[in-house]
Amino acid sequence: MITTVKQETRYRVHQILETAADDDRVSRLCDLFLISLILLNVIAIVLGSVDWIAEGYGAFLDGFEVFSIAVFTIEYLLRIWASVEHLPLRGLPHWRARMRFALQPFQLIDLIAILPFYLASLVGADLRLLRLLRLFRFLKIMRYSAALQVIVRVFYNEGRALLASLMIMVGLLLIASTGMHYLEHEVQPETFGDIPSSMWWALSTLTTVGYGDAVPVTGLGQIWSGLFMVFGLGMFALPIGIISTGFAQELRRREFVVNWTMVARVPLFNRLDAAEVAEIMRLLQSQRLPAASLISREGDEVTGLYFIVSGEVEISRGETVEVLSDGDFFGESCLLSGSNSLTARAVTEVNLLLLERSDFDWLLRQDPGLSEHIKELSIKSGRPA
Repeated sequence: MITTVKQETRYRVHQILETAADDDRVSRLCDLFLISLILLNVIAIVLGSVDWIAEGYGAFLDGFEVFSIAVFTIEYLLRIWASVEHLPLRGLPHWRARMRFALQPFQLIDLIAILPFYLASLVGADLRLLRLLRLFRFLKIMRYSAALQVIVRVFYNEGRALLASLMIMVGLLLIASTGMHYLEHEVQPETFGDIPSSMWWALSTLTTVGYGDAVPVTGLGQIWSGLFMVFGLGMFALPIGIISTGFAQELRRREFVVNWTMVARVPLFNRLDAAEVAEIMRLLQSQRLPAASLISREGDEVTGLYFIVSGEVEISRGETVEVLSDGDFFGESCLLSGSNSLTARAVTEVNLLLLERSDFDWLLRQDPGLSEHIKELSIKSGRPA
């Protein structure tokens, strides 16, 4: 019995500390508290660098630092303790699951966020580098932001391409600084006397910053400089292009998974193979409607089949009223019967995907087997096809 209670408690802690589900109020409040504390910590760190604020409110800032460290430490330890309930780690020995969980990127960020405080206390000195590492607390907010997690995945997925572009940058930096050293070292020995010194000029030139503190004076040096100014433009365009392409691919991948899941759930299409489902997805049209918009009225011409990407829609069938939300669909009965038997109205702003009736009829002509499947559904539902 003790073990059961312990497991239930551990699982509940895991639920609370993970990103909140819509119906878990405690978890949502926990997320809101931790996000607020993270942001307040960043503000405190920044304000603490101002002399008059540090002198006048230093005691308060120190107290807030201790309180924050206590909360973040408890959060970190609870996450490690409850990590055995993390789905990918279930089945592993508890010590191994916790070790593997502790080495994950988010957990390392959590550790770095609290480590400077304890290291500074052990060393007994206010180490500037360790205090600077406190800004890692801001990275903790990535845990609660799906958009930031997408960006991290993009960098991870495109890591090899970004590493290759970095190698190109380093190669250009070496070539530019080496060439400028041999062209200018005799006339400007203090600036271009060796290759490491020339690298500062190369870096400011390739980045197109051009501080002007190191400039060539010989004709060949100026030509060399102009050449690498042009190269610098392309050098930074390459990783930017890689990141933007990877970001677009990640968004398309997420959209594809969401749309595929919604289409595959519709009983009309449960017999289709992957290629046919993909064909339906190609025909879907995106719509965004404000709250209280009328989507479909009973008795009007059948528009098609709707999928709800986000938002809520109220469906009325006679005296029956229900509210559908993300991932639900409606209109399939109207396609089967050929008449509009429902009224649909947006409760909130909604994003919809529409498979128009004309496209649906085209699918029937392309796939006679689908037509037979719909007739079977119509017979089961008591409506003629």
